[in-house]
Amino acid sequence: MKISSLPSNHREQEILRELRLAGGSCRIGFLAERLGVSDETVRRNIKTLQAKSQVRKVHGGVLLTKDLTLTEQPFHNRMERNASAKRRIAAKFAEMISDGDSLFLDIGSTTAYAAQALQDHRNLYVVTNSLAVASTLATRNNNRIFFAAGELRNHDGGSFGLDAIQFVRRFNVQYAVFSAGAISAENGFMLHDIQEANLLQEAVPRAQTRIVLSDSSKFGVRAPIVIPDPSVFDILITDSAPTEAVTEMLDKNEIVLVETGPNHKGE
Repeated sequence: MKISSLPSNHREQEILRELRLAGGSCRIGFLAERLGVSDETVRRNIKTLQAKSQVRKVHGGVLLTKDLTLTEQPFHNRMERNASAKRRIAAKFAEMISDGDSLFLDIGSTTAYAAQALQDHRNLYVVTNSLAVASTLATRNNNRIFFAAGELRNHDGGSFGLDAIQFVRRFNVQYAVFSAGAISAENGFMLHDIQEANLLQEAVPRAQTRIVLSDSSKFGVRAPIVIPDPSVFDILITDSAPTEAVTEMLDKNEIVLVETGPNHKGE
C-alpha cells in the first residue's frame, strides 16, 4: 500500500512547521517543548512522517528531508494537495459571487478550484492569466472570459510577462482573487514566483475587493517573495483557524477572516 506523502493530522503539520522555522533540523525535546506534548508523542509522529519520507530521524533529533516551503510544486501536484480543503474554500468563495459579477482570478491551484465552484454562475466577466480558469469558465452560461496575453508556462499554464501586465492594466473589476504561497505573522503574505508578485501588484489596485484563498497548510511557513503591504487584501478565506499570531496580523491589517469549517458544503 502506498503511503501518502502529506501530513495526516494537525500535530504532524505543527512538527513540520517547527522544523522549517528551526532551519530544517532540531532535537526531539525542543519539538516537545514547543508543542506542549511529551517526547514520546513527538517520536510517534516523527515515525509516521519518516514513513512518508517527510523527515529523517537522527540520534536525538530529526531532519527535514526536503524543504517544501521554498520551492513550489508542479501545478497538478498542488491541485491534489489538500484538495478537500481547497474545495471547501472555493465553495465558500462562490457563495460571495453573484451572477454578472466581474473578477480577476490568478494562477493558483485554489483559484482553479474557485473557477470550478463558479461553473453554475451566469454572465460572469472574468479576467485571468490561468489557462485552467479560462478553460473551466469559457463557453458556459454566457460568461465573458478575457485571457492575458503572453507565453504560457509549461508547468502551470500561466501567462506572465510584460504583455500580461499591460493586459491586466486595462481592466477594473469587482473582485481580484489570489492564492498565497505562504502566510506568517512576521511576513504576512508570500509567493514563490516574482512574476506572480508582479502581476498581483497590477491586479490589486484594479479591484474593489481583494480576496486571498488559502488552505491552512500555508500558515506559519515561508516563501521567498513577500507582499510588502498585507493591508492591500480585504478578505482571507481558509479552511481552519490560523495561529493566534497570524490572526493578530490579519486584525492589524483589517483583513476579514472567513473560515469554512470542516463540514461546509463542497467537502
